[in-house]
Amino acid sequence: MASDSNLAATPLTPGPTPEVSAPASRIDLAYIWYQLSRSPLTLVGLAIIVFVLLVMLLAPWIAPYDPNALDLRARLAAPGAVHWLGTDQVGRDLLSRIIWGSRVSVTIGVAIVFFSMSIGTILGAFSGLVGGRTDTVIMRLMDVLLSFPSFVMAMALAAALGPDLINAMLAIAVVRIPFYVRLARGQALSLRERAYVKAAVTFGASRRQIVLRHIVPNAMAPIIVQSTLDIGGAILTAAALSFIGLGAQQPTAEWGAMVSSGRDFLLDQWWYPTFPGLAILVTAVGFNLLGDGLRDIFDPRLKGK
Repeated sequence: MASDSNLAATPLTPGPTPEVSAPASRIDLAYIWYQLSRSPLTLVGLAIIVFVLLVMLLAPWIAPYDPNALDLRARLAAPGAVHWLGTDQVGRDLLSRIIWGSRVSVTIGVAIVFFSMSIGTILGAFSGLVGGRTDTVIMRLMDVLLSFPSFVMAMALAAALGPDLINAMLAIAVVRIPFYVRLARGQALSLRERAYVKAAVTFGASRRQIVLRHIVPNAMAPIIVQSTLDIGGAILTAAALSFIGLGAQQPTAEWGAMVSSGRDFLLDQWWYPTFPGLAILVTAVGFNLLGDGLRDIFDPRLKGK
């Protein structure tokens, strides 16, 4: 009895708060490859992207000429043995400029999507987790941005910032942020009801910890799919801004700027605007095909499950 009374009199000191983490989400690469191999169109998209990435990496070794080297004697030369895709109005080799332009155009698309996805995902996850007035203010602001046509808003921002490649990238990224905010918010509204999130709140985890360690990692599957689909659109939008003079400036080898420079020669020198335009088209289609395949993999509803 004495020992029992001593135990009862001894105050219980709480131990360290256990860390509650979200269930680890493993990506089964073998399963993803099995699903991709069952879709020929997705494999085509993957092959296009791998080819474009190889061209970007090997540009200094596979480009036959300096992309900015002038040769007025070969001005507007038709495709042939010397210049496989022809030349532009100042004699620059189009094949070399398209190869080097892949570094600019694809990097622009990836950078735009990464910037908008990062900010939009964190902001949307925070908005969905907190709720209340904060959520209302954030979403109403996103609704205002979405009320304008995306390209018109990007064009207005790029014109306000000035005709420059970096400014065009920022303009397009800002326009794309609301789409990721809405997607991440929808995921957060669902995930905040999970047991591990409620347990983290019970043990005193801050909102920043919950967003970064529990909400965002478990909401990445649909966001990755959306970002893959958006890269092609970002490349097209950046090329369109360059086409109207608000993006890349001469002598930068960028596909949209090349199409813009060659539009005046379309009837007589068709190769000048055609080949850069085909590069934009093929690359955008590749990312879209891969994005569709990833969506089929990560969304069970599309597989009839």
